[in-house]
Amino acid sequence: MTALRLIAGARPPEPVRRPEPAARTDGAARTGDERPLHALVRVGFGPVPLDFDRLAAEFPAVQSGFTLAGGADLELRLACTGPEELRAISTTLLRSGAARVQVDLVLRALTPRPPTLRPVP
Repeated sequence: MTALRLIAGARPPEPVRRPEPAARTDGAARTGDERPLHALVRVGFGPVPLDFDRLAAEFPAVQSGFTLAGGADLELRLACTGPEELRAISTTLLRSGAARVQVDLVLRALTPRPPTLRPVP
């Protein structure tokens, strides 16, 4: 099971704004405002690869993902309502056949600023 340690006063990352689908059948919103706990989950497949589309449909917290070559096979970007939802997703991944699940909490999102140009003397 994945252990989580939350630090009080940590600033959540800025919510990612992306176009919303017209309607969701489960009534859940996918905006970052209602989902303050952001995490990256790296998954190592077991004998059978996990289905990303099924995971995204089952869990509104799944914002996006990458298939990887290296130490992990899949990386999921999550925006959860709290530690309970993150724990539930981790448990489901393990029960679905994942050999490894590593959860990293996002402390702050970094966005490059435009460079500041200074006149040459």
